[in-house]
Amino acid sequence: MTGHRPRRPRSRELYISIPSHSYTEPHLNSSPTRPRDEELVEREDATPPTRASIVRVLALLCACSLSIGSHYASYTLGPLKSRLAREINTSNTEFSLLISAFSLNSTWTPLVGGLMASKLGTTLTSIIATGVIFFGQVLLLVGDIRGDVRLMVLGLFVFGFGVSPLAVVQESIIVRFFKSHGLGVSMALGLVAGKLASFISARTSLPLAERFGRHAPFYASTFLAALSLFINLVYMASSKWLIRGSGTVLLEASEIRREARCRSLYDLSEAQALEKVAKKRHIRFKDIPKLGDIFWAYIGLNVLCGTIWAPFTHLAANIFEKRYELMEDAASTQASYLLVGSILLYPATGFMVDRMKHPQAVLRMFTLSSVLTLLGYAWFVLPPAWTGTPSPAVAAFATGIGISPLLLVVLVPQLVPFKFVSTTLGVHKSMEQTGATIFQTIAGLVLDGASPHQQAQKGAQYTTQRLLNVFFVFNVLQLLGIIGLSHLDRRRRQAAETLENAVGDEDAERESEEEPTFTGGEGDILASEIGPLSSPDPRKPLLGRRPRADSGASYFPSSCPSQGVCEHSEIRRGRIFVCLCAMLVGSAWVLFLCTAWLRLRSRQQR
Repeated sequence: MTGHRPRRPRSRELYISIPSHSYTEPHLNSSPTRPRDEELVEREDATPPTRASIVRVLALLCACSLSIGSHYASYTLGPLKSRLAREINTSNTEFSLLISAFSLNSTWTPLVGGLMASKLGTTLTSIIATGVIFFGQVLLLVGDIRGDVRLMVLGLFVFGFGVSPLAVVQESIIVRFFKSHGLGVSMALGLVAGKLASFISARTSLPLAERFGRHAPFYASTFLAALSLFINLVYMASSKWLIRGSGTVLLEASEIRREARCRSLYDLSEAQALEKVAKKRHIRFKDIPKLGDIFWAYIGLNVLCGTIWAPFTHLAANIFEKRYELMEDAASTQASYLLVGSILLYPATGFMVDRMKHPQAVLRMFTLSSVLTLLGYAWFVLPPAWTGTPSPAVAAFATGIGISPLLLVVLVPQLVPFKFVSTTLGVHKSMEQTGATIFQTIAGLVLDGASPHQQAQKGAQYTTQRLLNVFFVFNVLQLLGIIGLSHLDRRRRQAAETLENAVGDEDAERESEEEPTFTGGEGDILASEIGPLSSPDPRKPLLGRRPRADSGASYFPSSCPSQGVCEHSEIRRGRIFVCLCAMLVGSAWVLFLCTAWLRLRSRQQR
């Protein structure tokens, strides 16, 4: 029996085994053999499946409830655009500045939120985010009561500090608890809760204002923001119980470090091993350029998605009212239907994502969603005298946008390993909001930009037509971007298959001759998180297994799989893309600040 070690089951997930004895008790293990690192980061599935499922459902309910207040407040202003113009004399540019102030901080806070989630943990990060959202909502309410647009802009600016980090935290919590338990459906349900709150806001804000006065929608959104903060405190108090009761759950770097500090009281070797794993789980910003060309193609696609999704949904009620000569309440109702597609289609989309086995199923569904939104914009671009009603376009657009945001998120675990999920979700949200902020500000300038001569000749329809034409062009670019991303993904998979065939025989021979070892290195940890190369699930990231440490090849989970490593040229391109993203975020801030300085009027000036 000497020298023989049992094989470690490959099906286990990385996990911290929580000791049953007190941290102050002496270590009772009399075995002289030091525990291996992997024994400290995984455990048997001791939790009964039924109990684990119930606990995961409770965790999902908490995660869904975190963003109800922020989503409701986000869509309060759109239906009130015409009413605000009548009662406090806001221009198109000022209204766009209100929406842009809300999304401006989301150009950088999602990335910080991802890093905060990695450093501080999702629980503490979510408390900070919901607290900031509540404070910003209070400022927005006070600004509306006083009729001070500048104070409303400040409130939405503060509000925006917490929105995107909260979204990253929510998605990270769901990925964490449901990574191997139906991630698609779980992510869909998490997003549906927010979309339902957004739809209710778009549907009820104008009726509330008409029945109880202009301030009523803002009181409602402030109450819901406070409710989300309270639920977050409940989640914080019960998070440790949820983690222990849900069975096999990946621990975060912050939790591993905390566990290491506790174990150092009775076993220094275990604490050192845990610190090693925590260091490997911690995200280094310098690693982002190494994620590969396909990652940056995905990030560029997010910018285009931001330009055609959020700005239009916020302006739709006013566009329908002016372009199709609808009453204000009818236009608001039609615009609210743009958000109903997500409520109905997210669960079905998540179910399909979990069941469809084609490696490019998600990208094909994404292409379909882009075609649907393009058809919607094509209808809007046509002269209203020809179409008469926005209803067909609303149906097509609602269907397209009803599945695409979920698909954009579900793509992330296919591109990067678990330790990069939070940061990748942050970069994705950051660039999406950058595109939305830039185009939202430009949209207000376009709507106010017609000269008096043009207004006299062509009427208010002239600026609306120009804006819809730009939306249509950007949707075409988005469709081309999805096609390009599909091409890169297909090349990556073909190269990975070639590599698998080349090393398959060698790996099989080596595994038959020697026992598996665990070195505690980064490649071993990442490989155990994202699965083997020949994963039975074709939607899991490829190249989950690196060459052995003694082969001299380094591994990084990227999109350049021909040799299993990123070439220097690809890493160099990644650094260039990082600089371009930073410049794009900076341009969004410069555009907003200059426009606010020149166009945002005080209460006396209005």
